[in-house]
Amino acid sequence: MSGNTEKTKFSIRVDTELLELADAYIRDSTVQNRTELIEDALRFYLGFLTTKRAEDYLLQSLSSVMTGTVQDSENRIARMDFKLAVELSKLAHVIAYTHDVDEEALHKLHLKCLDEVKRINGAIAFEDAYKYQKRET
Repeated sequence: MSGNTEKTKFSIRVDTELLELADAYIRDSTVQNRTELIEDALRFYLGFLTTKRAEDYLLQSLSSVMTGTVQDSENRIARMDFKLAVELSKLAHVIAYTHDVDEEALHKLHLKCLDEVKRINGAIAFEDAYKYQKRET
């Protein structure tokens, strides 16, 4: 809420232990004083009462945060996948340009790589490919 909102002063009675806990929280948090803490707590609790069930209120809030986080992660991964695909394309073109590979050998290589990636679940290691090409495995 903005600082221009009209405020009403009132007094409340709370357990001393609860007040000490609140004061400790104020020292370690972003709220400046008891008034801000009570306002935040009251807003949260009224939201809780409005939804009738704590699970619904918290799940709604958590779902919103998780959706945003997942979407951000998807966007980052998609951008990185695109960059990797561009680099892989460049590499493939350089190799194709510098090596004379006939279509039959290329087809066999494709099938071998397809089988290998399925078998190792995509965890490709350059060292393994090197050993295979040098007939060490």
